[in-house]
Amino acid sequence: MPAQMTPKERAIAALTCKIPDQIPTFELEFQLTREYMGKDYLRQHELDGLSKSETDKKLRENAEFMLELFEKLEYSIIPIHHLNFENQLETARIIRKISGDKYMLTKHGDGTFSIPDGNGMYDFAYRIADDPDGVKQQAEDWANWAIESNKKAVDAGFDSFILCSDYCYNSGPFLSPVMFREYITPYLKRIIKSIRDSGAYAIKHTDGDIMPILDQLAECEPHGIHSLDPMARVDIKEVKRLIGDKICLCGNVNCALMQTGTNEEVIASAEYAIENGKPNGGYIFCTSNVPFHGLPLERYLLVLDVWKKYRDYA
Repeated sequence: MPAQMTPKERAIAALTCKIPDQIPTFELEFQLTREYMGKDYLRQHELDGLSKSETDKKLRENAEFMLELFEKLEYSIIPIHHLNFENQLETARIIRKISGDKYMLTKHGDGTFSIPDGNGMYDFAYRIADDPDGVKQQAEDWANWAIESNKKAVDAGFDSFILCSDYCYNSGPFLSPVMFREYITPYLKRIIKSIRDSGAYAIKHTDGDIMPILDQLAECEPHGIHSLDPMARVDIKEVKRLIGDKICLCGNVNCALMQTGTNEEVIASAEYAIENGKPNGGYIFCTSNVPFHGLPLERYLLVLDVWKKYRDYA
């Protein structure tokens, strides 16, 4: 068995398709903090009107709370959200001062088009038809913004990014594969290349049925792909066969079953994800979305118990 690793070393091993000592775990966001810890994360609006010293104190307390929370959950990657950009960076600096290089730190870092809302879908379709060059210019501008923001985040201590633009419904991507290649793939590829060039790690998240664009997502060379949505019939076993030697797979534990299924169904979903994601490394255990508000805490702890049972690499 590999020598014991730090949480960050486990994440790096998985994200580079190597075999760590244990399967790492994390979530894009853990929303059950009140149920689990009796309090919640600091929100940006709670800092409104405070002095610099008061703000610094609140940020320090929040960073300490996050470290306590994620150490208890045994995460390898700590997600930092709910604050404005500068305060996210300051939170990363504080966590680095307290814990050193023990954990991987992550934040949102995408800059590509995602599924528009109901009204926006019509506008987006009209713009592609009427002004394709303008749409591409917007895609270029957004990509440039993401690249520059991510560089600043790396300087502050972040070493990974969750690319959280959703592309797919349960029935497939919101753009055809041909249009996806024109309006998203080149820009996603640039953002990921910049992350890689900075020495950081990129985890591409999208819900829904990714199979029609899986080849393009893989072509962009993220370190990991999340969420491998079982509610959209994405099968981790098939994705592992297709790209699991090149890209880390993250997710596939069915969130819908965690809310409405039986304990036996929840356990079976977690066991299936581990059984098919774990072999040969390159796998991070997590749900197919997030442990969301309203989800029974005991259901999330149940899937963590399954992870603890099978996480070691012998």
